[in-house]
Formats: sequence, structure tokens, C-alpha cells
Amino acid sequence: MLSLTEKEVDHISTQLLKGMVCFYQLDKKKVHQMPDDEDYFNYDLTEEEEDILDEIEDNPNNFAEFTKMEPAQEHQVMQDFIDRKVKERNLAEELVSALTKPKSMTAFKFLIDESKYKNDWVEYRKMKYQDWVKEQVDSFNYSED
Repeated sequence: MLSLTEKEVDHISTQLLKGMVCFYQLDKKKVHQMPDDEDYFNYDLTEEEEDILDEIEDNPNNFAEFTKMEPAQEHQVMQDFIDRKVKERNLAEELVSALTKPKSMTAFKFLIDESKYKNDWVEYRKMKYQDWVKEQVDSFNYSED
């Protein structure tokens, strides 16, 4: 059964927010991170990263994989943030409007970064990512049973 410390959950969520994918090595209780293929398809892996991928391929049951949220989940987190935290009606309306446009995440980030809610958003999103990591742990444990 996989269980992570709060420090490990925090580390993994931070890496996911940076666009990495994480693998938790069960026997060594160690977190490995590397760029997500989808975001860094031209990235050359280091020798150590290639060794980890080979190890994962040879013994997949010894690793739990942690991935970033899907765009729809990220979108929902942004919507929830607006609903729960943004008190100014004009800004809330602008943010909701941004979410309906192409490149909604970029538009949302631009508006948030220029507002007094920037730090609140960073904290909120990190908390949601920590919850997301814990959900992935639960899912991993459920599939192991």
C-alpha cells in the first residue's frame, strides 16, 4: 500500500505544477521527476532519466505514476476559485469570460496575475494539486487491492 508524507505530497504537487511527471519508487521510497512528454517532446532525457524509464519499463509494479490534471479539471479548479474567492463582480465576470475563450488558462493567468488575488490563486491551486496527488494515491491503492 502506498502512503506519502505531506512533504512528499508537496514535492510531487510542486513538480506537477512545473509540468513534470513524477514516479514514486515503492521499494526505495523515492520520488523521480522528469518532463512530461506532452509538454517537452523535444526534450533530451539525461542518462539518469533514461535509466529510471528503463527501470519503470522492467518493473512497472514498483512505481506509482503521478500526472498533472487534465485541462477540464484545471478549468474546474479555476471556476471554483472564481466562485469561492473572487469578491469583485467585475473581475469575476472578466475571469469567467476568459474561461470561455481559446487559451483560457493563459487569459485567466494574465488577469489573476494583475489582480490582488495572485497569491490566493497560487495557494489555492497548490492546495488543489496536493488533493489531486492524494486522489492518485487512493486510486493507486484501490487498483492494487
